[in-house]
Amino acid sequence: MNFKNDTYRHQGLRKGLVEKLKAKEITDERVLNAIGEVPRHLFFGLDTIFDNHAYEDKAFPIGAGQTISQPYTVAFQSQLLEIAIGDKVLEIGTGSGYQAAVLSVLGAQVFSIERQKKLFDVTRPLLQELGYNSIKCFFGDGFEGLPFFAPFDHIIVTAAAPEIPKKLLAQLAIGGNLVIPHTQENSTIMKRFTRISPNEFSEENFHNFRFVPMLKGKAF
Repeated sequence: MNFKNDTYRHQGLRKGLVEKLKAKEITDERVLNAIGEVPRHLFFGLDTIFDNHAYEDKAFPIGAGQTISQPYTVAFQSQLLEIAIGDKVLEIGTGSGYQAAVLSVLGAQVFSIERQKKLFDVTRPLLQELGYNSIKCFFGDGFEGLPFFAPFDHIIVTAAAPEIPKKLLAQLAIGGNLVIPHTQENSTIMKRFTRISPNEFSEENFHNFRFVPMLKGKAF
């Protein structure tokens, strides 16, 4: 894609970011290429103060108590999903739309839920304007998922869940996986659940991360 307001400087900064992620053991070339393609600086809304910082490996506030995730976190979760072209992915927490854009570049059909109406009203038209036509955005409660569109090959949660939502596990296809940060006591651990059969799931635990909390209901 060719993006308005995406300069050679921005493209060079993205290349530098990709090298930083390689040094942090992000090894999936498709994920690295997607990070190198998506113009993160365009996902900060009208707040141009972050333009010079958009390709730092840091999370930044985007309003409504939410953040645009650290690129390493986006890459790590995307790598765990193991997306194939054409896979259906449910994203819980659209936020800025940056993670959804990376999933789209990986070839996924993305169904993304945002509970914050203010963010939804900004991010949905932004993704359309940028040409990410494989992303469908919904205003709703992430704990409920999107049962009408299930099953999904992958589900990604971009906020720290106090519990593993059973409704999301139920919406996974056989062989599909759920990547979710789970808060237990004072730490948040990235987990991957894979649906082996209708009633059987495997569980893998990875590193500790920092996320905003996953909340129930809608916020107007």
